[in-house]
Order: sequence, then C-alpha cells, then structure tokens
Amino acid sequence: MKRLLFLFFALFALSASASTTQQKRLALYGVAFYNLENLFDTIHAPGKNDYDFLPEGSYAWDGLKYQSKLKNLSSVLAMLCTDRIKAGAAVIGVSEVENRQVLEDLVAQPELAGRGLRIIHHDTDDRRGVDCAFLYNPRFFTLERELYVPYIYPTADAPQENLGFRMVDHHVEPLPLYGDTTHITRGFLCAIGRMAEEPVCLIVNHWPSRGAESPARERAAMQVRCLVDALATEYGENMKFIVMGDLNDDPDNISLTKGIGCKFKASELKGNTDFFNPWYYTLRKQGQGTLLYNNRWNLFDQILISGNAVDPAYNLKSPQKVAELDLSKGLTFYQHAIFIRDFLFQQEGRYKGSPLRTHAGGTWLNGYSDHLPTQIYLVKQY
Repeated sequence: MKRLLFLFFALFALSASASTTQQKRLALYGVAFYNLENLFDTIHAPGKNDYDFLPEGSYAWDGLKYQSKLKNLSSVLAMLCTDRIKAGAAVIGVSEVENRQVLEDLVAQPELAGRGLRIIHHDTDDRRGVDCAFLYNPRFFTLERELYVPYIYPTADAPQENLGFRMVDHHVEPLPLYGDTTHITRGFLCAIGRMAEEPVCLIVNHWPSRGAESPARERAAMQVRCLVDALATEYGENMKFIVMGDLNDDPDNISLTKGIGCKFKASELKGNTDFFNPWYYTLRKQGQGTLLYNNRWNLFDQILISGNAVDPAYNLKSPQKVAELDLSKGLTFYQHAIFIRDFLFQQEGRYKGSPLRTHAGGTWLNGYSDHLPTQIYLVKQY
C-alpha cells in the first residue's frame, strides 16, 4: 500500500512539473536592420542614378566586386540574431538596395539559401536609385499584407494633409506620388502579418540624409507617426508595431523625440502606440554607434517598439532576465544590441576602427557596409 501511495505521489509530482514547464514554455524571435550600403548590380537601369556602379563607372563595378559584395553581406545577414536563436532573425529590414534582383541574388547565396527567406520589395522613384526591403523567414513570420506609402514633400499645391496615404472606410490606402518631386526619396514599406501568432506591423525606413535640411527628417517622422496611428485604427489595439531603419538622426534628435514621440524609459509609455527607443542608452551611456563620422559615433540605425510590446518596468540600466519580465502582453521586447564583430571594422590605416565599407577614397576595400546592423529580441510565453 505504501509503495502504491509513493508511486501515486511521484506521478502526481511529475505531472505537475510537466504542466508547469509547459505553461512557461518560452520562444524567442529576432528582428534586425542593416543598411547594405549601395547594393547595386552591374547593369544600368533606365531612370536610375547607378552610373558609378557600372563597369565603366567611377567604382569600376564589375561582376567580381558584385559577387564579393553579395558574399560578404550574406555572411553578416546569416549571423544576425544567432547569438540567441540558431535559425537567425525572423525579419530583417534592409536599405540601399537597387532592385528586387539584387535581393534574389543575395538570398541565393550559400550562407542564406537554406533559410528559405522571402522578399518584400517595391520599386520606388528615389533619385539615388536605392530602396528599402524586407527579408523574412516564413517559419517565424506570416505575411498577410504589404504596403508602400510614399514620402511626401509639402508644396502649396499639394493636398493639405501632405501624407502619402488616405483612410477609406477605416482602411489605409496609399496615394500616388505628388508634391515636390525634385528631391524624391524613399517612402515607408510596411509588412503586416503574424509573429508568434500575434498581429505585427513592421515599417522599414530610410529617411532623408543629413545633406537635406533637418525638417525633411522631422517630416518623415510625422508621416510615420500618422501612418502608425492610421494602421492602429484599421487593425485595432492588438496590433504591435516595430519601426526600423536608417533614420539619419540619432535617438535624441527631435525627429524621434517629438516627431514620433519616442520614450527612453519604458515607465513613460502611455499608450499602445507610444514607442520605446532603447538606443539612446546605447549611444549616450555606452558610447556605441552604428556609423562613424569625423571620429564621432552616430546611431542612425534604430529599431523602435510599440508600448503594447514592452514591459513598463523594463530598465535599460539593468536589463531584466526573461524570468523577471512581465509577459502578460504576449510578444514582449527582451533585448537589443548592435551587431559587432571585429571583421566588420577597418583594422589599420587612417580609418582604423570605422566600419569596413565597400569603397573609401576611390579604393575598393572589399568590405561590408559603412553601417553596422542592429537587432532586437522579443519573447513570447506559451
């Protein structure tokens, strides 16, 4: 009898332990961004300013250099988020790609071919001839809708709202390009779908450069803010947003703090579509950036997370372990990091310590990009 009672309690304990383990099963999802620095093919595209990237161009851009660039970039993309997730990132936003074909060539590289990555890309009228895009793994992100909204410059003749979209029966519809087209630049590419069985909208950006006036980036921020609010109205409060890209501004510039209204402290988040920006702490407190200019680090490559995916008690000064996070909101921000590896930096010479780019001073360096990638991790308890 005692033996039977012992077996009963042992089985009960094992059952309870298995149940607890099952209830606390966790899954990580990685999201990354990388400015690929002029990923051009070697063929002229009518209407595109790709003359430097032709065999007869200033960079003598030929098949050998193009293939080497693909190989280098694919090796980095394959490593993103693998510190914690063997399969890599669920979604990677990229910028400075010439067309869909260069993306097809990129995902076909041996480092990435086994991932089965899919592409989201829209040709744009950017005067430099470069676009933004997404690469995503369908195992971890299910695409339901893609949406491209053009960046609109204000003019006296443009519609009053000066936005690249309109609401039709609570549905966001992009508008054709209008307004001042003398400085056409990249718009906003949205990937709407499901990650961790939850609705997620990712928006990849490449805002006007520092060569443009500051209001151009503030205007981009305002348009992204309006787009997020419109999509939140269309899809409801459960939609989680991730805004990423080369914003050509640092986290504490007015475009981020006022235009989008980013918060540096999770405790200051007020609503579902308030945005948490962890990169301020990375740049100003840890001294890390993603590009080096005049011996000064900037952190233009950012990934922002909507408030409904952030634990309000999250502390950047002492990042929580997973067990310490409040996961009641479902998919929740866990960690962020600049992707740093020694081979991504110049090891000698005048620009020692700078990201190892493709060209510098007219010399082919056979590098990667003038930017470093950024990545975040999200966690879900099942």
